[in-house]
Amino acid sequence: MLTFGIVLTTLGAVLPSIMTRFGIDKAAAGSLFLLMTFGILAASLIFGPLVDRYGYKGLLLTATALIALGLEGIAFAPSMATLRASVIIIGFGGGVINGGTNALVADISSDQRGANLNLLGVFFGIGAMGVPFVLGVLTNRYSQSSLVAWVGALVLASFTLILVSGFPAPKQPQGFPIAAAGKLVRDRLLLLMGFMLFLESGLEITVGGWTSTFVTEELAVPARNALIILSLYWMGMMLARLALGYILRRRSAFGVLYMSLIVALVGAVLLLTTHTVGIAALGVFMLGAGFAAMFPTVLGFVGDRYAALSGTAFSIAIAMALCGGMLLPYATGFLGMRYGMRGSFGIVPAALLVLAGLLAILMRGLRAPSLSS
Repeated sequence: MLTFGIVLTTLGAVLPSIMTRFGIDKAAAGSLFLLMTFGILAASLIFGPLVDRYGYKGLLLTATALIALGLEGIAFAPSMATLRASVIIIGFGGGVINGGTNALVADISSDQRGANLNLLGVFFGIGAMGVPFVLGVLTNRYSQSSLVAWVGALVLASFTLILVSGFPAPKQPQGFPIAAAGKLVRDRLLLLMGFMLFLESGLEITVGGWTSTFVTEELAVPARNALIILSLYWMGMMLARLALGYILRRRSAFGVLYMSLIVALVGAVLLLTTHTVGIAALGVFMLGAGFAAMFPTVLGFVGDRYAALSGTAFSIAIAMALCGGMLLPYATGFLGMRYGMRGSFGIVPAALLVLAGLLAILMRGLRAPSLSS
């Protein structure tokens, strides 16, 4: 999951230099997020049935190797075509890692899935925070291409760990139950949770991908300092998930989710209204902390309710999530060209208010009997 944190933040962290290097505008830069998320989406559609049928190890090994290859491609891409292909490759590998590790933790957690998935998210936060922080600190000494290349090499440590680890047996070794999977696609509650993750994923990738550009353009922050501010976003998410692994074992999941939405909303308002770098940094940190609970906790609900086909249920929910991850960052870049980054970031508080309403509907829906055990 640490490698997925690297995947999801590398593009946003190096985006200003990519725009300069290839002479592209915000719309073209936003299309790179679209390509990465398309790769993640494609992987999200296939990983669930595959892990339910064949298990985890082979798929996770392949995905990790693809991420390492794609990062080297981003580091040394001689053309936009190569860069686009590399972005798709890291997206596909990251999609398998994201879905596969979440489903795996849900499978090996007999209870407290939400708390355990939040702890898993801490490792995502380490990878996500580490990339912009390292780039911000070391850019004056080394080129960003060299640093990204070294990050790609470090991903091979995850490959080695997967290679020597044991994994649970496949859940459907005799064949994949297509009829049962078809019922999941039509299940309204699963679709509701998927749409919530649609908004949440879109918010996370939008803020993670465009924050450095936002503070550079709106607050005249130097590129190096913008990367440090971006690292605060992922630090907030990581620290909050570390705390949530403890809190969710003792408090109502829905109470925690509502409080998290409030924190995120306050952070969004601070970022959108301030012209002070310190207040903006606080807002970015609060956005990360406020976003932390939603994705892993809702996936915990999915794992609890659809345990017999958890991989496939996760595949559906995460595929919906990544559609939001494709559309919201692209829309933010498009609106940023017309209204500026401050205007386009209005998407963030609007989506948080919608999530609050959907959370109330989900709370009622989960009282209904489970469709799978």
